Amino acid sequence: MLLENTNSQQKMETVIIEKLVPKDHLLRKIDKYIDFSFINEICRPYYCADNGRPAIEPEILFKMLFIGYLYGIRSEIRLLQEVQVNIAYRWFLGYGIEDRLPDVSVIWQNRTRRYKGTDVPQQIFDNIVRQAMKHGLVGGKVLYSDSTHLKANANKNKFEDIEVTQTPKAYLKELDEAVAADRAAHGKKPLKDKDEPPAPPTKNIKSSTTDPESGFMHRDGKPKGFFYLDHRTVDSKANIITDVYVTPGNVNDVEPYIDRLKTQIDKFGFKVEAVGLDAGYNVANICKNLYEMEINGAMGYRRGCQQKGKYGKWKFTYLKEWDVYICPERNYLEYVTTDREGYREYKAKNERCKNCQRREECISAKQTRKSIRRHVWEDYKDICYTFTKTDVGKEIYSRRKETIERSFADSKELHGLRYCRMRGREKVSEQCLLTAAAQNIKKIATLLGREYSSVFYRFWYAFKKVQTA
Repeated sequence: MLLENTNSQQKMETVIIEKLVPKDHLLRKIDKYIDFSFINEICRPYYCADNGRPAIEPEILFKMLFIGYLYGIRSEIRLLQEVQVNIAYRWFLGYGIEDRLPDVSVIWQNRTRRYKGTDVPQQIFDNIVRQAMKHGLVGGKVLYSDSTHLKANANKNKFEDIEVTQTPKAYLKELDEAVAADRAAHGKKPLKDKDEPPAPPTKNIKSSTTDPESGFMHRDGKPKGFFYLDHRTVDSKANIITDVYVTPGNVNDVEPYIDRLKTQIDKFGFKVEAVGLDAGYNVANICKNLYEMEINGAMGYRRGCQQKGKYGKWKFTYLKEWDVYICPERNYLEYVTTDREGYREYKAKNERCKNCQRREECISAKQTRKSIRRHVWEDYKDICYTFTKTDVGKEIYSRRKETIERSFADSKELHGLRYCRMRGREKVSEQCLLTAAAQNIKKIATLLGREYSSVFYRFWYAFKKVQTA
């Protein structure tokens, strides 16, 4: 017998929202393990204590934004619509079924006016990291860093060509001193000082007319257009994100790395023992800084550029004791000079290459002899390479796909970080920081919400004890 539902959904019912939210709901775990009360204290200086209209509580405002980032709701209008009909969202925010929600303009006005130019998103992110540290989810011993591109909210066809001044590298003075010392050690005369200080170098770039703070990215294997880069660091213990830093898409990954690493050490008191990085970070300056900070680097190896079908630098062996390179045919490449860029040049004698039976495999027809360049700080790269080849280094490097790569994948696939919602570096930084904070909140609540009886939690808890010891 077929019975049709004739209820008109207009009868009065008495319900308790607490009972309508499932016990295993993610927001229940977040409400239990994450303390959001600090948000009111952070935002208190931006509100008048005894004048003006009553404002929406900052804690509720940011918890509402976290709902959007947790569930990948990109639009603020859509976010309010979801909160309107979702019982779990209302319960999490402290609203009853009939309570009126704030207008969408309230969220927009607070983000674009009240908190504009402040570091509130950064403070919120840092506090969530500290809560993870209190729960023992951050070890601070092994850190993984990388960057990912975010498509800017800008048309790639709307741009203008401008000329900008290039900022000199921060380590140039130190490099000049190293070059002078290296030339003196080899019995070479010091390089002549230039009569006049050279004008700062300039370059032509594409500047977006829609979002001038974004950068035009043009890399092999990457899409072309205006992008931002999200430079992120995660801790190896539970994959908690410990740092987020946004730059235009035309900034090299290595430029902000050392400063961001030192910032984390100073801010959270990490005792970093090793870092895991891809081959893009395997440059002399980073390796030198890691050595001076007594941090081991597990990095991908860069073979460098060579002509197709010709011997690369990796086929030549460097003997530090004799300061020479040896080619596969056991011939020497001897030191010649050290240039201003910090590279030593090693060359073979003409007769050695002229009579070599593998000459065509090594040099081009226009070359008369083989030449190899070696940076004055390349010994530090060799130290990192040696550590990467150890069992510990291999284990650290192999976990990149489980840590930093997984973190980026989750943020793009689950939390809407594939595209920039707003324009300008400050607003994009806010999006990246709050997305990372939402990921950390989810991770903390999920791990702490597991029962001790589960096999996974017992394994993880034992691992945490070992790491903490």
